[in-house]
Amino acid sequence: MLTNKTIVPFLLGMFMIPFAVLGQYTETINTNNPGQSQGAFAVGVNVIQVEGSAFYRSEEHSLLNYERDITGLAFQLRYGLLWEELEISYFGTFENVNETINQGFGTQENKFSNFSRSTLGAKYLILDPLKKWGERKVNLYSYHDNRRLKWRDLVPAISVFAGANIDLADPNSLLPPDNENFSPRAELITQNNFGRWVFVGNFIADRIGTDFPAYGGIFTLTHSINNKWAAFGEFQTIISDFYSDDIARAGGAYLINDHWQLDASAAVNFKDTPSLFQINLGMSYRIDRHQDPVIQQ
Repeated sequence: MLTNKTIVPFLLGMFMIPFAVLGQYTETINTNNPGQSQGAFAVGVNVIQVEGSAFYRSEEHSLLNYERDITGLAFQLRYGLLWEELEISYFGTFENVNETINQGFGTQENKFSNFSRSTLGAKYLILDPLKKWGERKVNLYSYHDNRRLKWRDLVPAISVFAGANIDLADPNSLLPPDNENFSPRAELITQNNFGRWVFVGNFIADRIGTDFPAYGGIFTLTHSINNKWAAFGEFQTIISDFYSDDIARAGGAYLINDHWQLDASAAVNFKDTPSLFQINLGMSYRIDRHQDPVIQQ
């Protein structure tokens, strides 16, 4: 849900869209960390990739009078299968919750743990502007023409994601009541690149067809400072009868080598039902067995 506090940064993020795209497989690891969004491009055929984050989150609810200290692990397993455009993936988030409820006459302590997310799915790239239209032609006679923004530069790479949430634990206090064991999740993913800037948008429909469907968007702007360091900012909105929120994140990543990245980030929200503060430390690693296709002469 967008509020007066969040509409300005949201609109600023939308208008800071970069304007070109890269190819599919890259020599350097292509990771979704440290943000929560998915990029449009797959990891590449025969590439196995693991992305994980250990996190601590603090929550305080002003109406229900509880405080929670939460530790957990979020991870992604990604594999490029058959075609450069196709990727299969598993997303998991496991949380340990220590809860204190202030009841006026005393306090109640609760502890519970479970998966807040377990999603198996596949992503497919349906439009790569660079492959469709080729490199932008250089005008040897006009420096200004080469620097000028053209409408074609605004077209993002586009992917679709389809998956299933697998929630077999019953009960699970981290999920909606009477939650279905299996429920669909779909995403439309866009990505624009311009030099060292990358803008990713995820438009999400989750737990489709259940009593508590969720809709939202994640918008991530990343800047490569140099060949080793990158910084990012992110805005996420969640709309659901079970849990709605607006969350801002920021952080950075350090590239150890072509296959290994470390990252750190922090997140806050804009309400007190509950308020939220979270820190993450993560890493991404890939096993690269990709081979370029043989070009027949």
